[in-house]
Amino acid sequence: MTRLSVEMLAADPVEPITSAGHAQLGIAVLAGIAVIVLLITKFKLHAFLSLTIGSLALGAFAGAPLDKAITSFTTGLGTTVAGVGVLIALGAILGKMLADSGGADQIVDTILAKAGGRSMPWAMVLIASVIGLPLFFEVGVVLLIPVVLMVAKRGNYSLMRIGIPALAGLSVMHGLVPPHPGPLVAIDAVKADLGVTLALGVLVAIPTVVIAGPLFSRYAARWVDVPAPDKMIPQRASEDLEKRPGFGATLITIMLPVILMLSKALVDIVIDDKENTTQRVFDVIGSPLIALLASVLLGIFTLLRPAGFGKDRVSGLVEKGLAPIAGILLIVGAGGGFKQTLIDTGVGAMILDISKDWSIPALLLAWLIAVAIRLATGSATVATVSAAGLVAPLAADMSTTHAALLVLAIGAGSLFFSHVNDAGFWLVKEYFGLNVGQTIKTWSVMETIISVVAGGIVLLLSLII
Repeated sequence: MTRLSVEMLAADPVEPITSAGHAQLGIAVLAGIAVIVLLITKFKLHAFLSLTIGSLALGAFAGAPLDKAITSFTTGLGTTVAGVGVLIALGAILGKMLADSGGADQIVDTILAKAGGRSMPWAMVLIASVIGLPLFFEVGVVLLIPVVLMVAKRGNYSLMRIGIPALAGLSVMHGLVPPHPGPLVAIDAVKADLGVTLALGVLVAIPTVVIAGPLFSRYAARWVDVPAPDKMIPQRASEDLEKRPGFGATLITIMLPVILMLSKALVDIVIDDKENTTQRVFDVIGSPLIALLASVLLGIFTLLRPAGFGKDRVSGLVEKGLAPIAGILLIVGAGGGFKQTLIDTGVGAMILDISKDWSIPALLLAWLIAVAIRLATGSATVATVSAAGLVAPLAADMSTTHAALLVLAIGAGSLFFSHVNDAGFWLVKEYFGLNVGQTIKTWSVMETIISVVAGGIVLLLSLII
């Protein structure tokens, strides 16, 4: 689920590295995915190695030269790690700061005191939706998952009962609500009104996140009953700490990236002038890298110093915070490499070519095309941009509201059934300590519910407004 910047999305598509026919490409996709699943489930091979071998197998079945298949895989891996690797690292450091200083304990204890029992899943989906509004999906995950794991562990809640609502809130915001890059590019492609799309996006998002989050989590918790993985849970701060940070200081530290990125989004909407000094300043301070880095630096003074940490202990804490994420970085990167191999072999272009002759309503066509590309490439953003480019001419005679609904139909389709070619699939799997089957039963089904429910609501709204 690697997110691309708007500038990158506007670039020319990559030329396919093979001239294979549709049938051969279809067989290659199925074979590549089958190799990955077989290696992981049957031979218990590490996901990083399985994804690497599966990518090469895909290129071979598609008839691509081996050197070009390797280049596609390494390019995708590098792009994914470059995009999310530093963010995951900074998030891990911030999480370690919150844990060792007692700040995370303060947050968890407060949440447990204010929202207990049946209200906890609703509290988690609300928090995730608000935080997910300005954040990239990966940033939201690295900020929220440590809290989710600790709440589940210490409150004796089912991990899926707490985790699914949080993931649903983040995912719905990513796919349906600007200022995320995918919806913004789709809005531009079909010439929709941003304000109307934002309003309708929130309207669609509310019932969607309720159904896919708190309601579905009841069933997910029955299907997959697993404890929060100890290796990913920050341990409770030592009892010998004389004091721990206050709730206010801890909350400000966590919310700083959200505030900075939301500020950037608002400035971009209000000013919309790349040469404007104010916008350029907010483009810098509101970038995910700078926003998270600022939060980490602030945490030294708001979290560690109040807990009595000296310079040497701060340095050691950073090193310990980075150690557990090495495997996650490699797996997420390999997922991005597999996705890039799919794109470069021409799978996305094949889906677009086949779908041109479909005679169905525009909104449903947009949803189906986005679904097909999402399944083939694993990227919600690639699915959004490709589908928007194909159906954009259909928006010429649409009303303002229907053009906005077209954008939302595309966004809903782009979230359909995340599986092994999606970096987000592996991110969730590793953070929650699940196997592939359990991840499909929970995360993949949740994504499908979001896609189908949101798509259905969009079609219903098109009949009313």
